[in-house]
Order: sequence, then C-alpha cells, then structure tokens
Amino acid sequence: MFKDNRFRGLTTNDLKNDLVAGVTVGVVAIPLAMAFAIASGVKPEYGIYTTIIAGLIVALFGGSRFQIAGPTGAFIPILLAIVLQYGYEDLLIAGFLAGILLMIMSFFKLGSLITYIPRSVTIGFTSGIAVIIFSGQIENLLGIEGVEKKQYFHENIMEIVNNISTINLFSILIALIGFASVLLIPKIFPRVPVLLVALIVPTIISVLIFPGKVATIGSAFGGISQSLPAFSFPDFTFDKLLYLWQPAFVIAMLGGIESLLSAVVADGMTGKQHKSNKELFGQGLANIITPLFGGIPATGAIARTATNIKSGAVSPWSGIFQSLFVLLTLLLFAPYASHIPLASMAPILMVVAYNMSEVKSFAHIIKMRSGDSLVLVTTFLLTVFVNLTVAVPVGLLLAMISFVKRISSVLEVDELKIDESPDDSDNENKLETNACPQIASFTIQGPLFFGAADRFESALTRSINERPSVLILKMKYVSLIDATAEANLSSLINDFVDLGGTVLITELPEEPLNMLKRSGLYANIGGEYFFESTTDAIDYALDIINVNKCPRCSRIGATSCQVFKKINN
Repeated sequence: MFKDNRFRGLTTNDLKNDLVAGVTVGVVAIPLAMAFAIASGVKPEYGIYTTIIAGLIVALFGGSRFQIAGPTGAFIPILLAIVLQYGYEDLLIAGFLAGILLMIMSFFKLGSLITYIPRSVTIGFTSGIAVIIFSGQIENLLGIEGVEKKQYFHENIMEIVNNISTINLFSILIALIGFASVLLIPKIFPRVPVLLVALIVPTIISVLIFPGKVATIGSAFGGISQSLPAFSFPDFTFDKLLYLWQPAFVIAMLGGIESLLSAVVADGMTGKQHKSNKELFGQGLANIITPLFGGIPATGAIARTATNIKSGAVSPWSGIFQSLFVLLTLLLFAPYASHIPLASMAPILMVVAYNMSEVKSFAHIIKMRSGDSLVLVTTFLLTVFVNLTVAVPVGLLLAMISFVKRISSVLEVDELKIDESPDDSDNENKLETNACPQIASFTIQGPLFFGAADRFESALTRSINERPSVLILKMKYVSLIDATAEANLSSLINDFVDLGGTVLITELPEEPLNMLKRSGLYANIGGEYFFESTTDAIDYALDIINVNKCPRCSRIGATSCQVFKKINN
C-alpha cells in the first residue's frame, strides 16, 4: 500500500545516532508511561507495554521518520471514564476498535481532513484534559486516603474535599521534592534526564528516611511483572460494540489528531515531510495489536518526538531502539518500580498538564469574543464536566454552524443599473438612475451553498418585484454552487420564465458551470443564454426587449433602445 523510503541510505554513524536518541527517549518515556497509565485508572505496567509495542509498530509502519508513539496525557480522561464505567477489558476492546477506525481513515485517505478540525475545538478539549489531569493528581500530591475515583469532575473534587482530613505530610514533602527536581534540574543540569531523576530521588528518600509512610506503586497496584503479558484476544460481543463504538471513535479522532500534529511538529524541526495517511495506518495497526498484549491506546507523543529529534535521531530506528530499551529496562528493573511513591508521579503529571493547557492561546481566543470563543468555552466545559465523547462532537457541530454563518454572510447580491442613453460606451459598468426598467441586472459575489441559498433567493425576489423582461445574473465571483443553491436558483428562474421573462447568466466560472450542466439546469435555461461577457449579455437583452411596452421610452419619445445600441456600436 505504501512505499517506505525511511530506512534507505543509512550509514553506521546514523544508526549510532539513532541508538543514542532511542535510549534518551526511552529514559523519558518510562516514567511518563507509568504515570499516564496510573492516571488512566490502570496498572503502571500497562503503560510500559504500550510504550514497547506501539512504539515499535509505529516506528516500523508509520509515516514519519521521527515519530515516537506511546500513551499520552490526551487520552487520560476518556480512558479513565471507560475503565470506571465498563472496566479494563472493555478498554482493550475500545482501543482495538479505535485502531480499526484509524486503519479505515488511512485507506480512505482521510489524513489531511483531520487537520481541518478548528483550533478552537482542539484547544478547548486539550485545556479541559489539562484541568482533569491536574485535578486528578491532587489526591496523590496531598496523600489523601479513601478517595474513590468517580466518572465526573465535580464528583472527584467532592471526594477530595470529603477526605481532606487524611492529608499525608510525607506525601506533600515527596511531591515538593519532585516539583523541585522537575523545575530546577533542567536549568542547572540541562542534559540530565529530569523525569527519571524526579522519580529516583523521591523514591530513595522515601525508602531510606521514612519507609512505609507514603503510598507507592507497590502498595497501590502490586509488583510489576518482568515480562510482557501473553497474547489474548478481547472478548467481543455485539452489545459491547454498540456501547463502545462512541468512545472508540473519540479515541481514534484524538489519536489521529495528536499523531498528525506530532508529525507536523517533527516536519518543522527537521525539514522532512511525513505521509499523513501512512501515519494513520501505523497508528491504527499499533492500536489493534497493543490491546492484544494488555496495552492501552497510544498515539504520537509530541514531547517525546521532539526529544527524539533533539537527541540526534536520523531514522525510525530511533523509535525501534527506544522500544527495545524500555523492554530491556522492564526485564531487568521492574521489581524496583514498586517502591516509587505515587506522590512523585503527581509533579510530573501536573507539569505535563500545565504544558498542554495552552493558557495563552485559550486567553487569546476568549478575548476575540467571536463564534470561536463560544466553541472554545463550550468544548472546554463539556470536556471537564461531562466527557470527551460529548465535547468533541458538540464542539465540531458548533464550529460548523459558526463557519456556515460566517461564510453565508460573505454572499453579496448587488443590483447593476443599465443606462440606455446614447453616450453610454460601457453598458456593463455604468450606473445611472436613468436605467432601463425592462432589464434587471445583478452581480453575485461569494459561494452559493445551503447556508446562503435562501438569502440569495430572497434578495433577488425583493429586487425584481417590478417584473422586468430580462434578468441578467453576473456570476463571475461565484466560487461554488451546491445542490440547495441549485434548487433555489432553478425555482427562481422557472418562476421568472413562467411570467414571460428571460434569464441571462454571464461569466460563470467553470466549476459551478459544470455543476449546472450535471444538474440539468444548464439545459433547462438553454446554452444560448449563457455568456462569457456581461457586455454581450446586455447587448442581447437590448435586442430582445419590447420597446412598445416600455413606459419610459414611450414617455420620452425614444424610438427604441436598439437604436441607441447601434449608435454606440
């Protein structure tokens, strides 16, 4: 299906660079994988499995040289909601279905369409996700006990409030050490893997100084296995497909959006060009295979992909090396991960949440006070207080309505008065109050589509109440005509012709002209009534009008408009 040139022309030095980049990204990916899995309501090792399997498959079959795939923060709210409502097994099925949807998108070459999703929608749900991630770590930061995870944001906040008396000061201390590590180490030691340090240092302190005083991965989830889980096919039923297709669709959309955005960022950093449909294929295949080994949904990770590039990556081998490094780490060091305090995960996820919140962009769109502002706020609030399966479709629907409203206002219908006096040498452009009452001429500017069709028909209907003999429609600036506009135009023309009038259409561009030919309206009007020049149409109109029925010509004693036309010629 796809030609892959990403592995060609590599040298030994290129592979060395890819190895260094892969190990570097692997060091970053391990703590994030566990943190994202825990925040999604599943065991930390599932995030590790996802990093290994999805990262390998996307590197092999994706459309970008530098893409690093794995669990990401964007998925946390939807995955947590599925786990809370249906359970871990159904999460695997939803991820599997999402992979199939991504594959379908790639086969139908829909990769470029995902990029048309409005920025107000993406920022709205991204900011909402950031709020959910941040608030979801308050209990770990404070060490609050007895908190039961709920499906909705306000319910989780109430759980924290109701159990606030169980705050653990040791957890707060661990979290503060984690924050200091995440914020200060990059400034002092920029080459040190900050996220790994932010886990190791608090872990050592908690084990040596106050063992057993804080909740850890081991106490919350048990030990982490040193091997990958066995292959297991999800238990599909028709009922599960009915209630899981919607969250699966949202996972697929989020995965497609984030992976393609990540690929675009990589293109901008390297000057290379990714293949969007091939990228969707790789992401789809990864999400089909990963659940078979217990992994959660994955997508391209922008931060890890950027780290990969900055570390010197040359080809997809860096992604392959990253997966192998994480697998080796799992095999060798998995038992030690059980000592990691949950409070040390909180700073990492809170910083991730802040970085993905796009506060400046959010505030900028709000200040615009436009339709985009409404779309942004609605998508944000629905993401936080309901869920993404509702927020994304509603946001897209509002954005579509806002777009239709704006684009329909672009349509202009301007009346052009045709002067019949003998000194007129430019019939098309001269406007005069002394205009021929038997000829109505209009310039149509803008797209004729369902959002503007009724406005177009109303404007013409109001303007031709005096019943002229000839109606000239200059359509040079009409970029498209859809089925609704075609039906309205056909109705208008038929009514005008039934009353004895003649319709002339001028300067219609090729694409809308072909549309009228396909619809049959061109034949219904008659090809002889279509003109390439408005001046020719005006001359034709002056030839066919009945001077004897013209109140103006008879009043001033004119012989005929045709005579004036001959004088001008």
